[in-house]
Amino acid sequence: MTEKKHITASCEIRDDVVYKNSKPVFTNKDQDLSGFLESIYRNLEIKYPKFHKMDRLCGLGFLATEILLKGVFRKERYRPDEIAVVFANSSASLDTDIRYQESLKTMASPALFVYTLPNIMIGEICIRNNFKGENAFFVFKQFDATFMEQYVSNLLDNGIARACICGWVEILREEYQVFLMLVEKEQFSQSLLFTKKNIIKTGNFGNG
Repeated sequence: MTEKKHITASCEIRDDVVYKNSKPVFTNKDQDLSGFLESIYRNLEIKYPKFHKMDRLCGLGFLATEILLKGVFRKERYRPDEIAVVFANSSASLDTDIRYQESLKTMASPALFVYTLPNIMIGEICIRNNFKGENAFFVFKQFDATFMEQYVSNLLDNGIARACICGWVEILREEYQVFLMLVEKEQFSQSLLFTKKNIIKTGNFGNG
């Protein structure tokens, strides 16, 4: 049965600025990307030592998810297997693949090798939050709002999930863009209908 679904929260990280529900909540333009990620982590005041071992793709997705869910997501509403995670990007784990290839010139880095699959990022997020529902990672040339709307809607309409964290986490060298949404059937005062038009508008993806 098809029911209305809503974007109940969103998070973007781009151009050294973090946005929550389209409003800037943190910026630090005096660091390289790794330093910027560390500054976000400190600003969140979370204690999760494993963060410091993550590659940059995983760090971006991890931090964006923390921001997305903070103060909004009522996890107790759902069983762990009712929460899905669906991400996409255009470079897969190429940013880390390049870094791992560079490490082969001296000594191969096992710490980097662990992250040479993009779905490892989803695994880290699920471990952190005890999410056990459907998860998937897709690689597209560019963000596909139509696909994302259809795929996530199918999960919720068919009872495969009751909530979904979904979006785009892209990084290659110093170029990056992150846009995540929390999608639920419940409607709140600030929520938007989960439609292609609102996905594109919320994520600033031009014409999608």
